[in-house]
Amino acid sequence: MTKIRPIQSSDNSYLAHIVQQSLKAYGLDIPGTAYFDPELSNLSQYYQSSPSRQYFVALSNDGHVLGGDGIAEYDSKNKIAELQKLYLVKDARGNHLSYKLLDAAIKFAKHAGYHAVYLETHHNLKVAIHVYQKYGFSELGHPLNNGEHSAMDRFFMINL
Repeated sequence: MTKIRPIQSSDNSYLAHIVQQSLKAYGLDIPGTAYFDPELSNLSQYYQSSPSRQYFVALSNDGHVLGGDGIAEYDSKNKIAELQKLYLVKDARGNHLSYKLLDAAIKFAKHAGYHAVYLETHHNLKVAIHVYQKYGFSELGHPLNNGEHSAMDRFFMINL
């Protein structure tokens, strides 16, 4: 049984490694992806700096960080959040853990008053796209407000 909890500062280096290794495995260790996000080495500080943000960490039974996902403001005027950095270690994939992390993120987004959640991904991340579609995200066909990550080419949103 995995545990999901809010991020702690001790998680930072593990999560940065998971995000970067996951992107590298798909050839996405390039500018315009989360690989080079300035907050990546200190995610806890970034997500704890605003009550409109939260990052959730999945832990194994023995307390090892398996991955996580975050919610942060994207379009405050229209109350749209962004799902950010949903990544898992390879051994944790295929066990529906992504759905549990999505549940935590969506629950937080609703509680924080957001009306929708937007996300950017890449066509190479076929399993992630499948998860988002199965969860209920709809493809937009274009970035929302010009998008943040220029290398991303698939864009989804779910209304809350």
